[in-house]
Amino acid sequence: MNALTLHDQDAVRTITLARPEVRNAFNDEVIAELKNAFLAVAQDASVRCVVLAAEGPAFCAGADLNWMRRMADYSREENRADAGELAAMLRAIYECPQPTIARVQGDVYAGGMGLVAACDIAVGVDTAQFCLSEVKLGLIPATISPYVIRAMGVRAAHRYFLTAERFGAAEAHRIGLLHAVVTADALDAEVAELTQALVNASPHAVRACKRLVQDVAEREINDALVRQTVEAIADIRASDEGREGVQAFLQKRKPHWMA
Repeated sequence: MNALTLHDQDAVRTITLARPEVRNAFNDEVIAELKNAFLAVAQDASVRCVVLAAEGPAFCAGADLNWMRRMADYSREENRADAGELAAMLRAIYECPQPTIARVQGDVYAGGMGLVAACDIAVGVDTAQFCLSEVKLGLIPATISPYVIRAMGVRAAHRYFLTAERFGAAEAHRIGLLHAVVTADALDAEVAELTQALVNASPHAVRACKRLVQDVAEREINDALVRQTVEAIADIRASDEGREGVQAFLQKRKPHWMA
């Protein structure tokens, strides 16, 4: 049985974790399916944005218990290969050229935090609970750390990586893990508003903006970075969509991608 369901509507692809009976925890099969789903969408120009969603009361509870039992007997090399697959999946989400939205309808624990953090935008319900629980098991959130630390910041990571405290949606919003917190009955409307904004924007500019953020984040502002940003704006201004967007604005009409 597939661990995911896929649904396309109005240039938006929704990828849904569909194992509510195990709180959408992932194992090696789920990791492979997620990686392949995001690698596939990256090649589909008809998709303008991606929503990562989940069924049931939890968004993702981290590692599946049966998978953890198998891993308990892994050698170091087997653990290295296994972690490499998780890292490749998270990177496929993070580097997906289309913008991504995490639709967080429930609790997020451990490795599930990496899924939320790897998405560009995250919206969650006000009842969701979050936890980086690894140190309670004698582990560390190493593979997800590049994405989680970028999302919540170094200061918050120091606290929640080390204490394994649970925290609520309001705190997730305060530290930057979530962009918005809404009631359960308002979640779909919030996600729809965001997807509409993304679909209305220039496809090429949205992809270029996503890459810009990733390239510039946390880098020293030096001559090389300034030159790179100059080249980036020159490229986008000279592109077909860049010219069309400016002309449409000046002519007070919709650009062709909204026609």
